[in-house]
Amino acid sequence: MVRPVQTETRRGETAPGRQWLVWQLLTDALASVTTDVRPPAVLDCGGGSGSFAVPLAQAGALVTVVDVSVDALATLRRRADEAGVADRVRPVQADVEALGDAVAPASFDLVLAHGILEAVDQVAPAFDAIAAAVRPGGLISVLAGNPVAGVLARALSGDLAAALVELRGLDADFARLGPGAVQELCRSAGLLVEQVHGVGVFSELVPGSALDAPGAAEALAALEAESAARAPFSDIASRVHTLARRPG
Repeated sequence: MVRPVQTETRRGETAPGRQWLVWQLLTDALASVTTDVRPPAVLDCGGGSGSFAVPLAQAGALVTVVDVSVDALATLRRRADEAGVADRVRPVQADVEALGDAVAPASFDLVLAHGILEAVDQVAPAFDAIAAAVRPGGLISVLAGNPVAGVLARALSGDLAAALVELRGLDADFARLGPGAVQELCRSAGLLVEQVHGVGVFSELVPGSALDAPGAAEALAALEAESAARAPFSDIASRVHTLARRPG
């Protein structure tokens, strides 16, 4: 079972339960690729200002962040310096779709592809380039939106016509980068899917005012953790986290 951890994590994620869950999944992944021989090498694709890179560096990893934004990388450098891990974080300005020109293949123990696949023009080639950076025995962490949650969000907001359109579009799963499409991308790249977790099962539904109650944030984190791999709750999560390993 995933254990909730109280820590700050990712760009654009504000719900406490979601933050703790994603960070715990990454913490466990990092531990599984850490050895006594050398520090684990981590690649964060589209890692922005380092919301994950800096904590991972503080945990002992050597982190390379590839991002096209000069401003985001400047923020990354400042955050890494303030955290005392500037020597463990390497910013690289490059387009993830040309990742092979920016980093050496098969050179990372853990590769993050969080929210980046939705932003590329050609998903399959971009994913293949990302997966190629994982060394044998290494892991890739993919976080992508869940189209099913889009249907529910439209309906709950009262836009039933749009919900119907979203529902009818679910059959185009690959084009919409649903969980099944991500898993197929992993298999096509020669990766073995080890874990799939729903992220944001309840945090998108709970009103912000409810979190002001004593113990509410902790309860939300526990709800997220215990429902992350439990159907049917995980099936309606706002995002899906997939962890896959390269054999060897």
